[in-house]
Amino acid sequence: MILAVLSALAEPTRLEAMRLLADGSEHCVCELMRKLGATQSRMSRHMQVLKQAGLVLDRRDAQWVRYRINPELAPSLARLVESALERPIMVTERAE
Repeated sequence: MILAVLSALAEPTRLEAMRLLADGSEHCVCELMRKLGATQSRMSRHMQVLKQAGLVLDRRDAQWVRYRINPELAPSLARLVESALERPIMVTERAE
C-alpha cells in the first residue's frame, strides 16, 4: 500500500491534484483539467492512479466525475500525504 501511495504522489500532476483536493471538497475533472493544464484523458488517467492507491474517491455527477480525498485514510497515510503536500488535508479521524 505504501509503495502505491508513494508512486502515485511522485508524479507532479498527481501531486498538484492532491493539493487542490486537500481543501476537503469535491472537484470535477473539468476543474482539475483547467487548473493543471491537462487533457481530459490525461487527467482521468492520473486520477485513476490516485484512486487505485486509495488516496481519492470518485462520484459520477451527470457527465462529470467528481473527486475528493478519501476521508478514511489511515492516520499514517494521512500524515504521509500531508508531508508530501506540505499542508494539512481534511480527513476523518479513525484508529490505525
